Amino acid sequence: MSPAASIDVHNEMQPLLQTIATKKADLDRLLLRAPGGLGNLAHSHDLELTYTSNAIEGNTLTAVETTLVIEQGITVAGKPLRDHLEAIDHYEAIRYVRAHAKAAMPISEMDVRSLHRLVVLRSHPDIAGRYADQGRFVLTDAGRHAFPSPAEIPALMGDFAAWLGASADTPEVAFAAHRRLVDIHPFNDGNGRTARLLMNLVLLRGGYPPVSVRPVDRVAYLQSLQQPDAAFERLLYERLDAALDETLAALRSALP
Repeated sequence: MSPAASIDVHNEMQPLLQTIATKKADLDRLLLRAPGGLGNLAHSHDLELTYTSNAIEGNTLTAVETTLVIEQGITVAGKPLRDHLEAIDHYEAIRYVRAHAKAAMPISEMDVRSLHRLVVLRSHPDIAGRYADQGRFVLTDAGRHAFPSPAEIPALMGDFAAWLGASADTPEVAFAAHRRLVDIHPFNDGNGRTARLLMNLVLLRGGYPPVSVRPVDRVAYLQSLQQPDAAFERLLYERLDAALDETLAALRSALP
């Protein structure tokens, strides 16, 4: 994308960015009046994030089935064991994200690897937290795309972690971290789920609600990863705007 085109896209997004800034300010004010008003919503978000992130990757559990597996330990007849394990893994990973979001420490390379380890701990334990040892490829509209080789990953992840550790906890950084981690694709599997968790870790640290990429967004989301950053950012800013609406509504209902 040319610099002029990039500026045009940024200008087009200004109304949305301003709306998000206004809603974030409202959220901060309301949290001072009802600091405990989001407990139930946070749990609901964690279930939704688990369902949506896994569904994007092909997990066949429905939202209700995902909830039953996590909350009641129920095995859903006819569904693969791996789908159940992925649900439990992701839920544990999002709990780690929430705990880490409360810490004052910068996000490190080991934190990213810990996220990945949790995401595949039961479903794919042999690769949990380990960088890729084979080539990774994806078929795009432009043809087959090869991700960086295993030999390149340690240096790329070192640079990525240095950038992330020195960056502010803003939506712009959260979305850029997601995109950059997917572009590196440092793991044999679980890259998308790890990238979305990392994105939400940055958002939560910044006081924003987490963002879910719904199954209905799947085609637009995957296509945006093949396009210039603007298309990807626009989709995620729209999802953040919707998350803010839901969170503000929950807080307002909790007020006297």
